[in-house]
Amino acid sequence: MSLETLKRDVASAVDAMAAELLALSHAIHDEPELALEEVKAAARLTGAVEANDLPVQREAFGLTTAYVSEFGNSIGPTVAILSEYDALPGIGHACGHNIIATSGLGAALALAKLGAKLPGRVRYLGTPAEERFGGKELIALAGGFDGLDAAMMMHPSNLDLVTMPCIAISEVEVTYYGRAAHAAAMPYRGLNALDAVVTAYQTIAQLRQHIKQSERIHGIITDGGLAANIVPEKAGCRFYVRAADIHELAKLKTRVQACFEAGALATGCRLELKWGNTDYLDLKTSWPMAGAFERNAGALGREFFPVKDIPPGFAGSTDMGNVSHRVPSIHPMFAVAPAGVIIHNAEFAKWAASEKGDAAVLDGAKALAQTALDLMCDAPLRERVKADFDSTREISERALAKLHEHSPAAQADAHGHSHAGCGCA
Repeated sequence: MSLETLKRDVASAVDAMAAELLALSHAIHDEPELALEEVKAAARLTGAVEANDLPVQREAFGLTTAYVSEFGNSIGPTVAILSEYDALPGIGHACGHNIIATSGLGAALALAKLGAKLPGRVRYLGTPAEERFGGKELIALAGGFDGLDAAMMMHPSNLDLVTMPCIAISEVEVTYYGRAAHAAAMPYRGLNALDAVVTAYQTIAQLRQHIKQSERIHGIITDGGLAANIVPEKAGCRFYVRAADIHELAKLKTRVQACFEAGALATGCRLELKWGNTDYLDLKTSWPMAGAFERNAGALGREFFPVKDIPPGFAGSTDMGNVSHRVPSIHPMFAVAPAGVIIHNAEFAKWAASEKGDAAVLDGAKALAQTALDLMCDAPLRERVKADFDSTREISERALAKLHEHSPAAQADAHGHSHAGCGCA
């Protein structure tokens, strides 16, 4: 059977499942769940896998809301298709992970419906905790990406992009401990932990003038005290630090830590600082695979914004970056909202359940499935993908070594919430 026939068959399979996929996308959207808490979403997705007569392992890789389903011909290449399904605090699916979840599911199910005609093997992975805690890194440490020829997923955006501009990121949790006192009668008896936070915040604001255009530092105050007439004896903040790659990130983390130490020094408070166990790497796009995806999506009517015209500094972060340094990967983006609607905003969450969002589910499922077939059927494409990945293999090996140099993630309890990181924008 020809490749084009197989591609038509998976597209038809997605169309036949459209009502099921879109109902599932809306159900996940309507009940957003935070990282490592995606119990209902995981149950819905694994239920759909089982309903289509495929095996599925729940609570995979030591994560309660992860899952894996593998099927197909073991003689051919093995391609991973990924679903994400966690949401953001307060603004729900303003990153559109309901679309990622169901486009990945649709692609996997469509390929499964080829039965014996499937010219390779599919590993369909449910990957929780992208917005925080680095679910894919935890899955990778448990072997979830071993033995793969490629990995792929798609992400919602306000533009069609063949790749997502991504930089490395680390999360830091900071707590200052001072001494309480009556803020009017005896303020001199206190040590103000909130002052320590504010001092660090302002110091970081000054540091921002002297960092690279590719770097970002941003955060929130998570604890500011209990009452206005009590000198705060405890205060805290959470910050994200981003840089072009893991090596530049390590340098910037040192500078940021000095800002937090300055807050403690200036106020006499005790500092407790915890860097996240799981940093996110920059994204290493497989350009031969991305080209195949662009052709398949283009045939569906998608028009991609030129990568060269993306403004400098326009970038997010994703734990798919950690996957991409282990196995050839793509992370394209489909427009689900007008160009003026920004991601991680409540308005974007509305578009994630709109007709444009629904179209992205179906187009994403088709383009992912068809690109998987390209890899399975086209040996020269696989060779180009491998050669492209191998050309920077040493860079990836150094990045992964640096990632784990000071990281306890490999030994940490995968059920714990101590793993840090950040989401996709």
